[in-house]
Amino acid sequence: MKIECITICVGYSDFLREVLPHNLAHFDDYLVVTRFDDHATQSLCRELSVECRPTDLFDKGGDAFAKGRAIDWGLGFLRRDAWICHLDADIYLPPMTRRWIEASEPDDQCIYGCDRVNCVGFEAWRRYLAGCGVGGSTTAALGHLLPHRHHCLLTPPPFPMGSRLVLREQGGYVPIGFFQLWHGRQGRRYPLRQGNAEHTDVLHALQWPRDKRRLLEEVIAVHLESERSKMGANWSGRKTAPFGPSPLMPQTPARAYGC
Repeated sequence: MKIECITICVGYSDFLREVLPHNLAHFDDYLVVTRFDDHATQSLCRELSVECRPTDLFDKGGDAFAKGRAIDWGLGFLRRDAWICHLDADIYLPPMTRRWIEASEPDDQCIYGCDRVNCVGFEAWRRYLAGCGVGGSTTAALGHLLPHRHHCLLTPPPFPMGSRLVLREQGGYVPIGFFQLWHGRQGRRYPLRQGNAEHTDVLHALQWPRDKRRLLEEVIAVHLESERSKMGANWSGRKTAPFGPSPLMPQTPARAYGC
């Protein structure tokens, strides 16, 4: 099974630096699309030997942040002869993700999504990577260290579960853009008409009828947030605080964080 991945990263290099080294293992090819003036993202990709394509399409024609247009443009650099995953720059996929995708024997006529939990704050993220749970409990973090305990118990990471999108008029579940997996032979294009990041992923998923929109139950992603914010805070470009250690936080590697 071959999977190509595309990630849009504009002003999100602080998040991407945290998740990209972990996520690379799940994919055969990885492409990052950014703006020409986002030198931090381009530098990170060079550091990790990841293909990066800058473009000026994000604000073409006065658009605020035409993410869908940039995704569609980036898809042109993929071979599209196998599976394609669109993954947001602030999403961490657990270690067994690739194995579970393959084990599920996905139907190439379908689009797949997954669930996510919301990790708010750099300190919480680093404690999670160090194997420490909420309140200092090591057992609470087993969702990361042992995603499937006893080979059969799926344990979510120790953060609040994010919502799924269900549209009654569209039959129910719609995989949204933080993780969308579909086969390239479907020839689907990403919507171009939206002027920001709002709803382009929904329009993309709705190209598949309800019986072809599936949830990958075995994978629970971690969504990183620098601060609690309202839904859509960054749909027209990055507005939230940087994701990194606070001034009073020791500059210590993740594994050194004690429970």
